[in-house]
Formats: sequence, C-alpha cells, structure tokens
Amino acid sequence: MDTDGFQADLGDAGRAELSGGPRGGLLDVLGVAAIVLDAQGRIVFWSPQAEALIGYSASEALGRHAAQLLVAEEHVGLVLRLFAEVMGGEGSWAGTFPVRHKDGRTRLLEFRNMRLEDDLGDMYALGLATDQALLRRVERDLALSVRLVDQSPIGLAVMDTDLRYVRVNPALERINGVPAEEHLGRSVAEMLPFLDTGAVESAMRQVLATGTPLLDRYTLGRTQADPDTEHAWSVSFYRLEDTGGKVLGVAISVVDVTDRHRAATDADRARHRLAVVADASVRIGTTMDLEQTARELADVAVPELADIAAVDVLDSALAGHRTPAPADGPAVFRALAVAAAYPSAATAAADPPGQVALYEADRLVTRCVNTSRPVMVPHVDEADLSLIARDPRAAALLARAGVHSYLAVPLIARGEVLGALDLVRARNPLPFTDDDATLAGELAARAAVCIDNARWYQRQRDTALTLQRSLLSDAPTHAFGLEVASRYQPAGAAVEVGGDWYDILPLSGDRTALVVGDVMGSGINAATTMGRLRTATQTLAGLDMAPAEVLRNLDRITTGLDPYIATCTYVLYDPHGAQCHISTAGHLPPVRMRPGHRPELLDLPTGAPLGVGGVPFRTTTVDLDPGDQLLLYTDGLVETRDEDIDQRLEALLTLLDGPHRGLEYTCDHLLAALRHPGDHDDVALLLARVRR
Repeated sequence: MDTDGFQADLGDAGRAELSGGPRGGLLDVLGVAAIVLDAQGRIVFWSPQAEALIGYSASEALGRHAAQLLVAEEHVGLVLRLFAEVMGGEGSWAGTFPVRHKDGRTRLLEFRNMRLEDDLGDMYALGLATDQALLRRVERDLALSVRLVDQSPIGLAVMDTDLRYVRVNPALERINGVPAEEHLGRSVAEMLPFLDTGAVESAMRQVLATGTPLLDRYTLGRTQADPDTEHAWSVSFYRLEDTGGKVLGVAISVVDVTDRHRAATDADRARHRLAVVADASVRIGTTMDLEQTARELADVAVPELADIAAVDVLDSALAGHRTPAPADGPAVFRALAVAAAYPSAATAAADPPGQVALYEADRLVTRCVNTSRPVMVPHVDEADLSLIARDPRAAALLARAGVHSYLAVPLIARGEVLGALDLVRARNPLPFTDDDATLAGELAARAAVCIDNARWYQRQRDTALTLQRSLLSDAPTHAFGLEVASRYQPAGAAVEVGGDWYDILPLSGDRTALVVGDVMGSGINAATTMGRLRTATQTLAGLDMAPAEVLRNLDRITTGLDPYIATCTYVLYDPHGAQCHISTAGHLPPVRMRPGHRPELLDLPTGAPLGVGGVPFRTTTVDLDPGDQLLLYTDGLVETRDEDIDQRLEALLTLLDGPHRGLEYTCDHLLAALRHPGDHDDVALLLARVRR
C-alpha cells in the first residue's frame, strides 16, 4: 500500500497535542497507545493511552468492532483488507491512518500493526499508535539534534553521573586531539592531563547537585592536539534531565577562544599602556621646575618600565644652544634625576643629579641622542655594559646589580633632542621589547615637552624677574610726615613673573604720592608694560594733578598699550591737612588702621580698570591722624583659586587687628600668613603710617 500518497490525500486533519501527568522516557512523551483485536476484529484490549489518544474509555471500546468504532465509512473496506493481510501472516503493517475520535474529529495516527499468537494458537492483531504530528516533530527534533551535535564547530560532550564521557562530537575530538571512541568511559583527568581538571570536575559536580548551569568559564591550558601552545577555552556546563526530572548527566560545550583571548590580552596591554601615559600626563609637568619635571618622569618609569631610570639632559640644551640632529662625536650630559624600584648598586653607577659628565661617541646613550632614535639591548652582556656605563667602575656596579636589559629613548621636543631617558632591568626578568620601547618613547615625548617648557620658562622667568626688580621703586630716604615700608614678592615657580608694582613719590608742598598697581598678564611683556605705566605715573604725579585726573590720563595711556589692562590705587597724602586723597581704578580697597579701632576696608568708588577707556574716576578724601596706618596691596595677597575673596579680605583684617607693630614686621607677617609657596600671582605691598 502507498501509505505516503494516502497520507497526502488526507491532509493535516486531526492534529492534537498529548497531555497528562509526569512522563519519563520517549514512549511517555509520544503517548503510544496499545490496542489488541481478536480474529473477528473486536477490541479485546484497550490501554489508558488509547483512551487519551482517541477519547473512548475501555468500557466504551472493549467488545466493539474496531472498524465500526474508529474508522470512517469510506475507509472501512481498506481497513478490513489490511486487517486480513496482517491476520493472514503477510507481515506487519505500518503507516499513517485517519482515526475517528470520540468527539467526531478525525485524527491522523501513526500505526504499527502486527499479528500475535497465544499459547492456544489463537490469533490477535496488536496496534501501536501515536499522534502523527507529534511523532514527526519528535523525529525532526531528534534529527536536528544529531545534526547539530555532529556538525557543530563547538566542542560538545555528554558525561554520565559518574563524570565519564558517553558522547563526544567531532569538534571536541579536534580540540582535544583524541578520537571520540577513546573518550568513552574515561574521565576528564584521564583525557586532558594538561588542564586544571580538578576545577573542571568540581564545576561539573556543582552543576549535577544544583542544576544551575555554569556559563562561559575561562580555562587556559594545553592539549594533545597542540601541546606546545597555550590555548583558551570558554566552557559551559548544563545538567541533563529527562522529561520526568531524572538526572542523566552533564552536557559540556567547549569553544576555543584563543584568538579572542589573545586579542583581549593585547587590548588589556594597550589599555594599560594608555593608562600609564594618562597617568604620566597628570604626574609629569606639575611645575615649571626643570629638576622636578625630570624626577617626575623617572618616577613614572619605575617600576612600570624599569628597575632603575635616569634622566639626563644635554648641557648644550640647558645653555640654549640647539644640538644638530643627527650629530656625531661625544656628548656632555647633565644628570637631572635617578629613580630605583629598590636599593641597588646600579644607582651608584648612574651620574648623581646635578653632575656633568662627558660620554664618548661609542656610548649607547650618546648614540641615542646623536641619532635621535631609541637604543635597545634586550640581553646585555659584558661588552654591552662597557658601552652603557661611563667608566669601568660603573660597568662593574651594573654587573654586580644583575643588569640584563637596557633601553634608552631620546627626549625630543619641537624637533630638538634635549637628552635621554635611560632604563635598565635587573630583578625584572623580562627583557625590554618593542612594546616597551614604544611606551618609553611616548612617556619621553610627553616629558620632553614639559622639560623644554621648564628650561625656557626658567630663562624667561629669570629675565622677567630681573627686569621687574630693576623697575621697582626703592623706599625714599625721606617722606614728609610718613613712615613707609614696602614689599614685592614674585609668583611661585609654576607661572611667570607678573606686572605688580608700587611707588612712593615725594611731591611739592611736602606731599607724598603712594601708588600700587597690577598689570594683568605675566612675563617680560607684562613687566615692560608695568615699567611704562610706572614712568607715566611719576610724570603725571609731578604735574600736581588730582588722583582722579592722574588715573584718567593713565587710562588713556593704557588704552594705547592694547591688549593690556591694569588696576591701580593712587593716594595723595597732604601732611598739613592730615588728609589723603584717594582714587582707584578697578583695584581692591586700601585698609585703614586706627589705634583703638578695628581695621577697615575703605569704602571707595571702585572705578573701571585702566585700559577700558572713557570711564570717569572719582577722588575720595580720607582723614589720617597721627598713628593711623594705610595698607595698599595687589590682589596676589588675598586672591586664591579655592577661597572666596570676602573670606580672604576678612582674614587680612583679622591679621591686622591688635596692637600695632613695626611696619617691616607687619609686611613680613602678612606675606608669611597669606602667601604660600607656588602661589600663582605676584604681590606688592605698601604700608604707610602717619608720624606723630
């Protein structure tokens, strides 16, 4: 019989899903029904699965003709013929057949029919049936599972509850380098002695006990397939159970992630290098001090790159002479910094900071600066040590310290070679690599710019400070009716010298002009502008102008010095009237101190800074009695980056409160209390007291 064609004619009628209680094996999943017919075709046995599949209870089915109960009228003839063939001994019959359900629906059932004979010689027909759609789905799932396991690029294995292999797919054969049949019945420890099998078996026992999968567990090791190379695998473990919940074993999936692991390792190394460079960007160049910058570079390099690091700058670069590149011949270095990860004799082989040393052309550090290229000796021998050290004694110290690898990278800024960063390894067993040379080069490049800035800053700062001090006024030998003290303190090393100034100008009629000003900006240009304004102030003061008129003319002059802006306080003291006339241009207010009173900030019209142009200035008259003091100052005394200006002004008044002391002491006391090393602005002070 052409059962396939017959099935196609019937279509998809009668699809139904089985339902019921807990099941265990595949037969339970399929819900196979058993039906037995006698020789006349009557139902003599009817299983519970038959009731579930077809709907009739045993009492409803037993004793009835199967063809009449289960088959549609148009199929009765075919059923009887097939039944006669089976009972006649022509063999069993298998195929799909439409069966009428109790509710009137027609279901397609997959049948297996065969003849049975009892001990009396009586014949019976046994029919085994299941839902055709369910059977096909199970067949497809099984075929798909087998295909996936056999053709998967992922290594798959099934372990029994004793953790021994019962199934291995071809991918895992290739990974382990062992045929599948040799796995069967053996444990992981027996098959893969190169791995940390204790951890693997512990993970499998945990999964067996808890049922919770363990996913993406990284394992490193070697296998018989590639014993010379370390591989990385991502391993996952799952507990296997049948549909009834019985534990069958553990399934293992193994993915070779060696390439990904290497890429991740390389990425981690790159991220680490970026982190080191970022850290160097923060730690190197925190000041404009040359030696400090060199120490910061050496400290970053140790122990990250080397056990000992030295920073040496060409003496010609410090003198401002540009070194040709490439060069030849010996080189004169000035040692700036040495750093070591631990006490070592190798540090004594390095030139002490501040010392100048001549290195011949054959020395490796000389070759480094002459060629502007790194010099690396991964494995140092005795001959190499003589080319690294400055003399035989230093070479012996390096040998005693166990130096085995050397690297020198040039310090290049703005196309000029400034010196070299020397690195050696002793306790660190790894030789220097190209990656190390790249990282050292990045650190050196960043540090070289800071070193270059520091050396030029130092020269410019020295020039500006010399100019600034040469332009400041000396206290006059005589100021009628006044005792005067003054101070000037330049900015700290982190920034350039500014344009703060003060002046004490004796005028006609026993009067005295007291001036404090601040040119915004720093460096030589600011100092030069300050000198021009100071000269203009002296000239205008000699013309007997009122303070407001002096500032108006200074404003006009400053406007012509664009882009500079300045603040200024101009005080004209007249001892005969016991008064002073004050005008300010955007400057902080003076402080008046009177015996028996708390110091006070004078309430004056602030005015606009000089250089704004066209803004009127006003003069305020203030009485000064004998013993009264007047403090003029620039903003560098009280302004900071992290405190409110009102709080700082209050701190100034608090310091000035109390018994009056000598003017010189007061000036020093204010600078000591309010200024800190490295402050970012200049400060000028002018303190005057009316004589009794």
